[in-house]
Amino acid sequence: MPPAPRKRLTVAVTGPTGTFGFGLVPLLQSDRRVAHIVGIARRPFDPAAQGWTKMEYRRGDVRDTEALKDAFQGADVVVHLAFMITGNASRSTIRAINVEGTLNAYRAAAAAGARRFVYASSVAAYGFHSDNPVGMKEDWPVRPAAHLFYAQEKAELEQLLRDESEQHPELDLYLLRPPIVLGPHAMGAKDALPGPVAAVGKRLLEVVGRLPVPILAVTPDAPVQFIHEDDVGQALLKCVVGAGPPGAYNIAGDGVLTGSDIARELGLKPISIPARALYAAAGAAASLPKPSFTPPAVDWVEAISHPAIMDTSKARRELGWSPKYSAVEALRATLPTNDN
Repeated sequence: MPPAPRKRLTVAVTGPTGTFGFGLVPLLQSDRRVAHIVGIARRPFDPAAQGWTKMEYRRGDVRDTEALKDAFQGADVVVHLAFMITGNASRSTIRAINVEGTLNAYRAAAAAGARRFVYASSVAAYGFHSDNPVGMKEDWPVRPAAHLFYAQEKAELEQLLRDESEQHPELDLYLLRPPIVLGPHAMGAKDALPGPVAAVGKRLLEVVGRLPVPILAVTPDAPVQFIHEDDVGQALLKCVVGAGPPGAYNIAGDGVLTGSDIARELGLKPISIPARALYAAAGAAASLPKPSFTPPAVDWVEAISHPAIMDTSKARRELGWSPKYSAVEALRATLPTNDN
C-alpha cells in the first residue's frame, strides 16, 4: 500500500505583520504543506490585502491567555513573532508583552496540542560580553546583557522556554537567532533596529540618497552581520515543517561588513577608526550609572560595546538552510532607490 499522505499543517503566527512576518507568511501562503494560517495581532488587518488567502485574522493580545488558547485551537505549529523592542510604553508593559506574553504563547500552544513552537530570538541573547568569541556557535551560553533590556529579555526568555520545554517534551522548541534584519519592510520596523535608531537611520538614508556628491563619514572597522527578511522567513519555514531537530540555530547572511563598508553603500566616503576605539568608548558609556530619567534608547549603546558575530554552520547542516542574500545584498535591499 502507498504511504498515507502527510497531514497538511495549520500554522498560528503571532505578530504576522512585522518584519519577520513579511518574511515568513508569503512562504506559508505558497507552501503546499500548509493548509491554513491563523494570524494573531492586536490591531485589525486584512490578510487578503497582502494576498494571504490562507490566513484567518484573529484579534488577540499575547497578554490575554484565553484569546491565545482560542486562536491556537487546531494549530500544528505556533510561530511566535510578537515582541516589543521600544516605544512609549513603560518598562513593565514591555516586559508583560515580551516575557509574560511569550510564556503565555508557549503554554497556550502546549494546551492546544501543537507539535512545534518556533520562537524568534536574537543574537542579542548572547549578550555583549568581552569573552564572547567572534564566530559564536549555539553551544556558547546565552547570558543577559548588563544594561540593554532587549538583550536581557531575549536571554531570559530562552532559558524560560527551555524550562517550559522540559515540562512539555511533546512540543518541539525551535529558537532562531538572527542579527539585524534588513529588507524592504525592515527600515523603521520594530524588528530591525530600535525605534529611535531606525527613525534616524531612515531619515539619514533619505537625505544621503539625494546628495549629488559623497560626503565624509568617520566609521569604525567594527564587524557586523545582517540578514535579509526573506532569509529569516526561509529559516522559520524550515522550523515550521520540522526540517531539522529542535533546538537553537544561528542565522545570518553571508559576509561580515564593517562601518566603512556600510558608509560606502550609503554613498559616503569613510574615514576609518580602529574598532577597539569604538568598543572602548561604548563599553565605558554603557558602564556609567544611568539617571532614573534616562530614555531606554540610551541602553542600546551596549550593543556596540563588543562584536556579536555568529557561526551559522549548524543551521546549514541540520536545517538545510542557506541564505539567498549576502549581508551587503540585505543592506542594499533596505536602501532607498533614486527612481523617483
